Amino acid sequence: MIGRILLVTAVMALSGVGVAVFPHSVIAFLIFQASLLVIYKAGLPERVRWVLFGLALLGVMPIIGTYNGYYLEVATQVCIFIALALGLNIVVGLAGLLDLGYVAFYAVGAYSWAIFGSPQANEIFGHGFPLNPIWFFAFIVVGLIVAAMAGVTLGLPVLRIRGDYLAIVTLGFGEVIRVLANNLDKPINITNGPRGITPIGRPPLPAGLDYSHFFYYLVLGLVLVVILVSRRLEDSHIGRGWEAIREDEVAAQAMGVPLVKMKLLAFACGASFAGVMGVVFSAKQVYINPESFTFLESIGVLSMVILGGMGSIPGVVLGAAAVTVLNLQVLKSLSLWLNELKNAGVTVLGYNLANLPTQLEPAKYERAVFGIILVLMMIFRPQGILPARRRQRELSRKKPAATAPASPSEVAAP
Repeated sequence: MIGRILLVTAVMALSGVGVAVFPHSVIAFLIFQASLLVIYKAGLPERVRWVLFGLALLGVMPIIGTYNGYYLEVATQVCIFIALALGLNIVVGLAGLLDLGYVAFYAVGAYSWAIFGSPQANEIFGHGFPLNPIWFFAFIVVGLIVAAMAGVTLGLPVLRIRGDYLAIVTLGFGEVIRVLANNLDKPINITNGPRGITPIGRPPLPAGLDYSHFFYYLVLGLVLVVILVSRRLEDSHIGRGWEAIREDEVAAQAMGVPLVKMKLLAFACGASFAGVMGVVFSAKQVYINPESFTFLESIGVLSMVILGGMGSIPGVVLGAAAVTVLNLQVLKSLSLWLNELKNAGVTVLGYNLANLPTQLEPAKYERAVFGIILVLMMIFRPQGILPARRRQRELSRKKPAATAPASPSEVAAP
């Protein structure tokens, strides 16, 4: 066991050193990220695993960010999407309620701080805004409450709806929120319409930190809270009730599970996570507009849940990290590398890459790549990369082998 711990620690440390030595190497940073998966899969004791995760995320990752700030930005975005995916996992993975408008709750949280943390609120109340930056921390709670209320508002009319009809209603709710944000600039200018809101106030910085490191630590702390809450909910009677509803609503109701209460609670809990991250997102970006909260964002978060494994907290974390890194790093790096080859006039198999059309850049095929990945996952591993134990057992259960027909002599035997 000690040898295994030393080996895993060495892998993490060497991958971190590799990023420091080659700060612009995407491969080196991907190896460091893979070392986190090695820590999880190495079969270490729980306490040792958390110590190594803390060392990697609280120690090595910020140091890497000093060599290349973009890596810290990627890590921050990964944490934001992990929290969003964990919130959607409650609705889709545990309760079995398909939600295609999840980004609406993200938008509700983002606009709650964007309006009051910027001069935009003066258009509504006359004067006295923006609020002092310290109010940002209070609005994390406000965003949670407002988004949870929006989740209940969505849940009430869809209590008797399931399946495809539920997906259509939630999709419509997401579009309604985006269209409202796009048009609530008259008669009272609440959201400033398609022009968006800026500048949005940022919280005061602790001594010795810049904003990139501050938001990384903040989002990482929020992700740990979300994981803890998700784990406690999953193991509670509430989580058992959600799983019962997911498997069979009629049977769950017959066993005394209150469907109305449980469904509303699932929508509220999932939405609250998105509302909190929306507040952080608006402060981090300093500018938001309705195009930040399109339907494709909801699909992206849903693909993270499906890729990692619905109902599995480790799987959702891995799925969110994989999709975000693929989007922000791998495809964009491939596009940059391809452009460098084009500018250098490199010839491959007699074809000059300078003549390659820009429409073939990998970054422009992000959605197509996600679609191909999801199709392959549904065919070869429908339970996800790191599935929940129960779902893995259900999908991997093999049919019993057919019994060979008895021979005439066996039938005639007494």
